Amino acid sequence: MSDDSYVFEGPADALPPRRENDAPQTVSELAFALKRTLEDRFGHVRLRGEVSKINRHASGHVYLTLKDDKAAIDGVIWKGSVRGLGIQPETGMEVIVTGKITSYPARSTYQIVIETVEAAGAGALLARLEALKTQLRDEGLFDPARKVPLPGHPAVIGVITSPTGAVIRDVLHRIAERWPCRVIVWPVVVQGDAAAAQVAAAVRGFDALGQGSAVPRPDLVIVARGGGSVEDLWPFNDEALARTVAAARIPVISAVGHETDTTLIDFVSDRRAPTPTGAAEIATPVLADLIAALAELGGRAARASGRIVEDRRTRLRGAARGLPSRADDLLALPRQRLDQAGLRLGAGLERNRAVHERRAAAVGARLGPHLLERALERRRARLDAMALRLEAFPPTLARRGEALSALSRALVTLDPARPKPGFARVEAADGAWLTSAAALTPGLRVRLVMPDGTAGATVDSSGPRVAAATPRPRRAEPDQGALF
Repeated sequence: MSDDSYVFEGPADALPPRRENDAPQTVSELAFALKRTLEDRFGHVRLRGEVSKINRHASGHVYLTLKDDKAAIDGVIWKGSVRGLGIQPETGMEVIVTGKITSYPARSTYQIVIETVEAAGAGALLARLEALKTQLRDEGLFDPARKVPLPGHPAVIGVITSPTGAVIRDVLHRIAERWPCRVIVWPVVVQGDAAAAQVAAAVRGFDALGQGSAVPRPDLVIVARGGGSVEDLWPFNDEALARTVAAARIPVISAVGHETDTTLIDFVSDRRAPTPTGAAEIATPVLADLIAALAELGGRAARASGRIVEDRRTRLRGAARGLPSRADDLLALPRQRLDQAGLRLGAGLERNRAVHERRAAAVGARLGPHLLERALERRRARLDAMALRLEAFPPTLARRGEALSALSRALVTLDPARPKPGFARVEAADGAWLTSAAALTPGLRVRLVMPDGTAGATVDSSGPRVAAATPRPRRAEPDQGALF
């Protein structure tokens, strides 16, 4: 960056000899002397390095860092040069750039102003990552079949992240507003050389917790970190960490970086989230939605029960309409059939005995008196046995008759068309039965049916008023209304 408002008086490549009584320079004078010296000495350089930390500013300028395994230098591509580049630099790309070295006096830093960019092959870091990714894929660590399903309603959630910063606040806030559960935070560093080992230790620590331990075992674990450069996220590409996550028995959600960032643990974890907040949403249901779903199911169950009750009531009413008005009418036909069968039984036995006697006589005439006598004895014995069995038949008929009589008495007692003393049936003007107080409105004309007759009444605010009484006929017609 240049600033023409500062002018250094004197040669740029040499400073006056040191003298104790020299006038002191200002900071600006020294900074811009160094700037001019750098620009004169390194006015044209050609560098090879790996691109990282790209920042495409809204102004159109591009700020980035070029690095190798030992050093790094900041670089800037001005807006006018960006449009003329042959290729656009991307994170992890190894490039060869040309430009000049200058300084930024406001911060006392130096940088390269890049004029051209050309590709020099894939970055060493990304090349190593791709080789490791291929190795783990061949071992089956990316196989979807080995991933553990997430619990639908977790009671305890473990979060592995930095205890400070926006990530932990976002995760805790999102979980709290969706699902009431316990959250256990395992603090770790998420950047630098120690990050991978600490995250792996946290995963193993959560996985080793038992059901009876002082700290409850989480139902699932979230590994979270905010966005950053490739170098910032590089600890999550560690092979040991990836193998630890793949071997965990607790389901693990990887939430490292932004949606466009991808690390090695994203492939071996049981679920990848685009952001830490997205991981909180994946891990928890919405309590309000579950309450609404339960209310809907409860309403459906109540409506289904009501339909079943109404269906049974309708079927019972239909069955009641087919019943006679008196129980004797229901039992009359079976009784008549029983009497006729009893009358035919004696005559049939006599006819059967006569037929067998005639057959026995015919056989006796052919066989002689002795054989005839033995045949008759056998026939008599069979007839005697049949008589003993028939003697038991009348008591059976009597028992069945008694059972029919009991049913008849029960029908008479339970017949809603015949009110018992002390009770009355309320009917509308059209004969429909009124079974609810809500059906009685002021001014409604009703009829009260009692055991000894009927009475007309009018409903008012103080209750029904009897208008007239008429004797009830001895035998009522079958009622076509409800049984309730």
